[in-house]
Amino acid sequence: MTHFLGIDAGGSHCRARLVDAAGTVLGSGEGGPANAAIGIDALRVVLADTMAQAVAHAGLTAKQRSDVRVGMGIAGIRRPGIRDGLAATDFGLGPVAFASDAEIAHLGAHGGGDGAILILGTGSVALLRSGGETAMIGGYGFPISDEGSGAALGLSAMRHALRALDGRTQRTALSDAVLARFGHDTARAVAWMAQASPRDYGALAPLVMDHADADDPIARSIVEDAAGHVERFVDTIALRGVARCTLVGGLAPRMVPWLRMRTVARLTPPIGDALDGAIRLAGFVGAAR
Repeated sequence: MTHFLGIDAGGSHCRARLVDAAGTVLGSGEGGPANAAIGIDALRVVLADTMAQAVAHAGLTAKQRSDVRVGMGIAGIRRPGIRDGLAATDFGLGPVAFASDAEIAHLGAHGGGDGAILILGTGSVALLRSGGETAMIGGYGFPISDEGSGAALGLSAMRHALRALDGRTQRTALSDAVLARFGHDTARAVAWMAQASPRDYGALAPLVMDHADADDPIARSIVEDAAGHVERFVDTIALRGVARCTLVGGLAPRMVPWLRMRTVARLTPPIGDALDGAIRLAGFVGAAR
């Protein structure tokens, strides 16, 4: 019996799901950041550990492991050398198919059919597929791109907090909450920023959303600006004639209430998630359960 293993490797975490030929979920795994930015060697380690968790949960024999078909969606796989380096890696399972994290999210959201997704997670990117053609919007990397994302929200919060500390802008509950993480010490904040990753900035996004929901004026302005970028994404997708548009990613549910009704009316719910898409990439046809 053939088994199918899906991997969703992104900027914040790596997840795995293993199903049998009937679509029954047999095992899962989870690891830390697994985008291409961490380097090929570190990426291999995270991927191997996350897959090993899923396989161990399923209790597969050595023969069954060799028959496991794998689909991997890797954030940043377009970076030079990443796809080739992964393809040359023996993960101890069956054949491996590679794609970007956006591609597996699209496969899951639309069940392999046409449509568009806008990923709102640590970063942001839109992927459109229609009539056999594929196009991407955004996704050029933080901080130049990733508009409307968790990392962008966190960056804006840090900017506001430091300006408030200087007295250059209004001090609010949000700025106090951000600065409290650094003991209201500029030097500590600057030292943190010198090594902070998009994931680190993205970890501030729930704080921004919580304060925006509590009517903090600066937090509201940050989220409203992010919502404007999301709406421009959705408008651009509509102008390109793509009928189905789905928001995916951890930030998506919290961003929807900040969008205008005409934008929300253009959105459709996902058929499945990114791991469903990765399993489909591996060759499975159907729905995991």
